[in-house]
Amino acid sequence: MGRGKWFQRGDHNDARKREKMAENLWLKCPRCNEIQFAKDVERNLRTCTRCEYHFRLRALDRVEITVDEGSFEEFDANLYSCNPLDFPGYADKVKRAQEETGLTDAVLCGFARIENFPVVLSVADFEFLGGSMGSVVGEKLVRAMERSLQKRLPLVLFTANGGGARMFEGLLSLMQMAKTSAALARMQENGVPFLVVLTDPTMAGVYASYASLGDVILAEPGALIGFAGRRVGNQDMGMKLPEDFQTSEFQFRCGQVDRIVPRREMRNTLALLLSFFEEEAAANAAKSA
Repeated sequence: MGRGKWFQRGDHNDARKREKMAENLWLKCPRCNEIQFAKDVERNLRTCTRCEYHFRLRALDRVEITVDEGSFEEFDANLYSCNPLDFPGYADKVKRAQEETGLTDAVLCGFARIENFPVVLSVADFEFLGGSMGSVVGEKLVRAMERSLQKRLPLVLFTANGGGARMFEGLLSLMQMAKTSAALARMQENGVPFLVVLTDPTMAGVYASYASLGDVILAEPGALIGFAGRRVGNQDMGMKLPEDFQTSEFQFRCGQVDRIVPRREMRNTLALLLSFFEEEAAANAAKSA
């Protein structure tokens, strides 16, 4: 054995690996500052075990805790963002987001069942470019709405968006606000239920379009919800806004949100609403027969 083997120093890569392992073991709650095992938080559906703070949830994890096991069937997974404006670096950003999230774009759509009630499900992922709404996101949402209308299945949609339209696609991205709103109008004209769950954050163009048009609007506790941030709101109103301005609690007090639902109760709450809409549809069918 060479002399160097006895006196070999640990390199910086080993130190970084140990730091990464430690980060994965522990989580610090941004609300109560409690440090806790990451696995305990995961078992608690990514909510703080002390103060019930709701950490952000990835789209695939959201599907797993919401729908019946094995019932999710993704559609339109073959839609990929292009770079219509030839925006520098955009293609690389999309590719990196796809690798990090395992998604083709910022929303995941498919058929599913919740407590055996069939639905069309759409779930946004904030980790994919802030959940921003580009052409692919708008197209996937509209196709989900059209499938709901065609099959007369309720649409359940989880939002997660920090900045509205995707700036890299310019006007093409802004058009998705009108496009999704028009598709929802067709659903509502035909009496197909649309259930929205607002999660942290739901802001800007997404909130100004389909996210605020649900027949029933639920929200997770403490979620940031609104069109513009606090600083812009203060400047616009010329006054100091409430401390909880543009949170789910504020929106609930103002009548924009129907109910705030903790994550562990979300599945049962959705099932209750779906049973109501199913009974209403059956009653209407009986009247028209």
